[in-house]
Amino acid sequence: MVKLKSKAMGFRVFFFVILSCLLVAPETTMAQEMKRVSIVIEGARRVSETDENFVCATLDWWPHDKCNYQQCPWGYSSVINMDLTRPLLSKAIQAFKPLRIRIGGSLQDQVTYDVGNLKTPCRPFRKMNSGLFGFSKGCLHMKRWDELHSFLTATGAVITFGLNALSGRHKLRGKAWGGAWDHVNTQDFINYTVSKGYAIDSWEFGNELSGTGVGASVSAELYGKDLIVLRDVINKVYKDSRLAKPKLVAPGGFYERPWYSKLLQISGPGIVDVVTHHMYNLGSGNDPALVKKILDPSFLSKVSETFKDVNQTIQEHGPWASPWVGESGGAYNSGGRHVSDTFIDSFWYLDQLGMSSRHNTKVYCRQTLVGGFYGLLEKNTFVPNPDYYSALLWHRLMGKGVLAVHTDGPPQLRVYAHCSKGRAGVTLLLINLSNQSGFTVSVSNGIKLVTNVEPKKKKKSLLDTLKKPFSWIGSKASDGYLNREEYHLTPENRDLRSKTMILNGKPLKPTATGDIPSLEPVIRGVNSPVNVLPLSMAFIVLPNFDASACS
Repeated sequence: MVKLKSKAMGFRVFFFVILSCLLVAPETTMAQEMKRVSIVIEGARRVSETDENFVCATLDWWPHDKCNYQQCPWGYSSVINMDLTRPLLSKAIQAFKPLRIRIGGSLQDQVTYDVGNLKTPCRPFRKMNSGLFGFSKGCLHMKRWDELHSFLTATGAVITFGLNALSGRHKLRGKAWGGAWDHVNTQDFINYTVSKGYAIDSWEFGNELSGTGVGASVSAELYGKDLIVLRDVINKVYKDSRLAKPKLVAPGGFYERPWYSKLLQISGPGIVDVVTHHMYNLGSGNDPALVKKILDPSFLSKVSETFKDVNQTIQEHGPWASPWVGESGGAYNSGGRHVSDTFIDSFWYLDQLGMSSRHNTKVYCRQTLVGGFYGLLEKNTFVPNPDYYSALLWHRLMGKGVLAVHTDGPPQLRVYAHCSKGRAGVTLLLINLSNQSGFTVSVSNGIKLVTNVEPKKKKKSLLDTLKKPFSWIGSKASDGYLNREEYHLTPENRDLRSKTMILNGKPLKPTATGDIPSLEPVIRGVNSPVNVLPLSMAFIVLPNFDASACS
């Protein structure tokens, strides 16, 4: 958060909203303290811009016997074995219109494709102590690829597919792998995909092989040269195709500045379109401090430097490319049980979406759509977990334009502002991590801050107060447009680890007909207060906020 400067910022008009936070915390009595907070939204310029389909979710390769900490939370949720016939799964994806889906994960660099002159039998993954991540190589049958692509196309998904970047290489020492990348099987797979007329938005090369790597690592020099080869393959295969040529995405690893810089220098202009990095800033899934970290604003803010550094590295060494978060589940090793799949995780998740977008991140891929404890959908029933609804609301309400926000409020009140999606105005995301303070918030575009309605005089309303100095409000108010939408998110029974999210007092659950519930706002006039419970989140849509950057 940037501290509010006392000097006015010279914008033309202001909009005023009062936000009263009711202090009803779990197992506490009603608190009485109220604090005034001022927020200034710089509506005249965009600090960054996201992709239209910023929200993204992943499908992984893990088999059912992938386990961590004596828990095996994957079930049949992998690319290879997930039941694609379940209506709720389809409806959950279709609700985004569209959802970007990235197919990839730890085992993708051990996947062969059952097409062309495959030199080995096409067998499923199996446990193997000597294998990467404790598993053997696995194989994708083309029949399954046909089924998967047909399913994703029917749901309107935008597809990123992660390719095997270890094919043909050999282990050198430690985690380091060397040797030339064998592109033949990959080229055969891409050829098959194009021959079937399958649309792909982007091909991603490798998973977590950058820098020191996770299970394996490849030098930036080799990686950069192999990207040139892959770009040539893509150019040749799509040369005479009517399909749009996909973007090339890499490296899908954890950010280390020297390695990423070298990769861009070696590959050079016109090769990589998107630079991806992974984010698991909460630590291991069995960390007993997960909840404490999620509710600690100073901890949440630390990772902003990574977003900033990735963007800076791209601007310095590869300005032709864009930054994506290619995978992020908060806690690694399948997520945190009773944390990643509950309401409390949305504090971390929505804060990540807001923070990353400020630093020019174009796409943010959540690990996972289904699978592990961090799945947006429950692995057996496909019933949405709370973060699913957070993702859906962001996707529907927050537009591409990211606006700067200044506040004199405490760090527990996290504030993000975007141009509204598909309509005029601005949408605010307010994340309240506090259970001890209430806030009265004035929102303006910088010309003047107003923290109080005029004292009681002749029953003068706030609307009347605003009409007098600002004529544009008068004309719009008379037309009845001066309302705002509110979407308040709280946990069921005030239990932060509830798997049921409450929107404006109503539990979010699939309907009796198995549909995703509608996400209806509360409509308020500008002169009415907004009451937000502590330890909750709210999207506030201001359709008449004057932001020229959103025109």
